[in-house]
Amino acid sequence: MSPRSEACIKQSTSAKQYDLSDLLHLMRCLRDIQHGCPWDQKQTLASIVPHTLDEVYEVIDTIERLDYEHLQDELGDLLFQVVFYSQICSEESRFEFSDIIQGLVEKLLRRHPHVFPSGDLDSFGRGSNLSETEIKKNWEHIKSLERSEKKIDSQGQEKSSQSSALDDISFGLPALMRAHKIQKRAASVGFDWHALAPVLDNIDGELQELREAINSGSDIEIKDELGDLLFSCVNLARHLKQDSEQVLRQANSKFERRFRRVEVLATDTGIDMELASEADLDRLWQRAKQDLKSTK
Repeated sequence: MSPRSEACIKQSTSAKQYDLSDLLHLMRCLRDIQHGCPWDQKQTLASIVPHTLDEVYEVIDTIERLDYEHLQDELGDLLFQVVFYSQICSEESRFEFSDIIQGLVEKLLRRHPHVFPSGDLDSFGRGSNLSETEIKKNWEHIKSLERSEKKIDSQGQEKSSQSSALDDISFGLPALMRAHKIQKRAASVGFDWHALAPVLDNIDGELQELREAINSGSDIEIKDELGDLLFSCVNLARHLKQDSEQVLRQANSKFERRFRRVEVLATDTGIDMELASEADLDRLWQRAKQDLKSTK
């Protein structure tokens, strides 16, 4: 939960069943100029962004750890972020929370004609018998039309008359996620390899170009070729139907478990890791991998 003074935190003992209207009212109270919470009063759209990122990753972490006991609480924290943004925008006369709901429902109805053939909730149950491939094709076509109607691109600049398949991919996304979205969008218009072999060959080629850049000693070339290699690895993950962000998070967790085990083994055997040779560290690493493998 976002940091807040103790005066603003009060444990409720009420048996009342709260709903969304209560949450919106609570948010207005927290932002009230006279009686609200000092921390909440001074927040802006920009200042909340880091907390939103934290809450998103906490939801992801809870799901990945199968910690469903705390998932409800984390989802509540994430919902609070949306309510916070909408309250600030309401104060600035930009839009209301109800406008968010209105726009979302309209968009989902528009993007699901196979579920709501008449474009309204009342038409549910009278859907078409489109195949999954046809549904996906329709989905991409509808999103393409939506992108072409937007007058502002993902960098906040006015778009040219020439629309692009890459329009509206946010620059605020994590780099791995954005790379995946760029490649997927390009693939939606046919710009893609249709087999795994050339994807692997491309990685080999990028690795060789990185070696050449390293040999040249040019920091600019090294950075450029290393970026190409990372981008190609994301492409490989996409072709393998894997999420590169999730794959890397899993690799981070695996390394952390093994490294913590190495620290324990080093302490038990009296080895100073900062003074140990590469051979000694490698032996500890291999031992740690074996220990963790045997405990699975």
